[in-house]
Amino acid sequence: MQKGCFFKQPFYLCTIMMKYARLTKEQFEELHAEFANFLATQSITADEWSKIKEEQPTVAEQELDVFSDLIWEGVLGKVEYLEHISARQMHLFHLGDDQMKLLGVKVMDEKIDLTTKEGFGWFKENYHTDAVEFVKANKSYSEEKNIDKFKLIQQGAVITKGALYQWFDQLINN
Repeated sequence: MQKGCFFKQPFYLCTIMMKYARLTKEQFEELHAEFANFLATQSITADEWSKIKEEQPTVAEQELDVFSDLIWEGVLGKVEYLEHISARQMHLFHLGDDQMKLLGVKVMDEKIDLTTKEGFGWFKENYHTDAVEFVKANKSYSEEKNIDKFKLIQQGAVITKGALYQWFDQLINN
């Protein structure tokens, strides 16, 4: 994440390379107190932050990036399940310590849309027919486990508590 920087210096004296992605404006608003604490750990007061934003916008951008990466790192370290559901496919991931497990579903009928209540209802009644294909796979993480998780999120996966994965896992293993 950081290049040519030691933590004895304030972050704004470092050359920063983002690891993930900057949080959205809405996410920053939700994390306002955490961001204030982040600045305080660097001995940056509210007045100093206003001055940095005005006089050193590049430095302010770097601070936002560092904070974003810290938040992402914390979130991704706790994620256990991801889901990516499209009209005809479901990709359900269980993110273990050493590997990712995938349960995949493909609906062969082009009229079915799994993202709708009706389409998912159809799936629950027809999962055992030839109109539905299943796949199970395991994949080891790269050297950067959280980057692997983040890439799935960037591709459209959402963080869940895993209820659908667990239901589906029981379904195909019984």
